Amino acid sequence: MLVTTTNTIQGKDLDYKGLVTGEAILGANIFKDFFAGIRDIVGGRSGAYEEELGKARKIAIDEMCQQAQAMGANAVIGVDLDYETVGQNGSMLMVSATGTAVFIR
Repeated sequence: MLVTTTNTIQGKDLDYKGLVTGEAILGANIFKDFFAGIRDIVGGRSGAYEEELGKARKIAIDEMCQQAQAMGANAVIGVDLDYETVGQNGSMLMVSATGTAVFIR
């Protein structure tokens, strides 16, 4: 399935199917939080959080594409990804993917 952030696909006729979404909320465990906190103090990237964000993004996009496929679409355009922390002290990571399901003729 084609997934793009653009609102059109150049040179293609599209049949619009509707809005599709996907969400993923993943908890980061206490050890990852602890080591991420140390990295924040000394600098550097937090590989643990980057990995969790990557997993959540993939889940959200896959869920969105499954919805689109169920609507008879073969692409999703105008995709927007949003990232948030939720839960007590921001202990959970949330990714939401939203787009427009279309059928490319």
